[in-house]
Amino acid sequence: MADRDNECVFCNIRAPIAENDLAFAIFDRFPVNPGHVLILPKRHVDNFFATTPSERDAMLTLLMELKRRTDEKLAPDGYNVGVNIGVAAGQTVMHVHMHLIPRFGGDTPNPRGGVRGVIPSKQNY
Repeated sequence: MADRDNECVFCNIRAPIAENDLAFAIFDRFPVNPGHVLILPKRHVDNFFATTPSERDAMLTLLMELKRRTDEKLAPDGYNVGVNIGVAAGQTVMHVHMHLIPRFGGDTPNPRGGVRGVIPSKQNY
């Protein structure tokens, strides 16, 4: 991978489930639901807003490909897509990674508000 950080767990991935020239995808090691994947740029960069337009395009191409594969294999009822940017937003590995999380009816008692649930008191409106 170009611009690697030898200490970064994501820079040392050797078996992606999908990839293109600028991005790759892996299954999340601590999945929220079956089929939870991470999509990352190959270049070590910590902030989504610091990625290049080409890297973002490559990530979105894989997002759509993995969504199609997940539809075929698991037929989820919905999806959450998200990127945590910075420690205050919950980012724990400082290499950009986009979550594709399949959602299934009944996987939580009340999914209303979706990603707003990152601040529980703001989830329901």
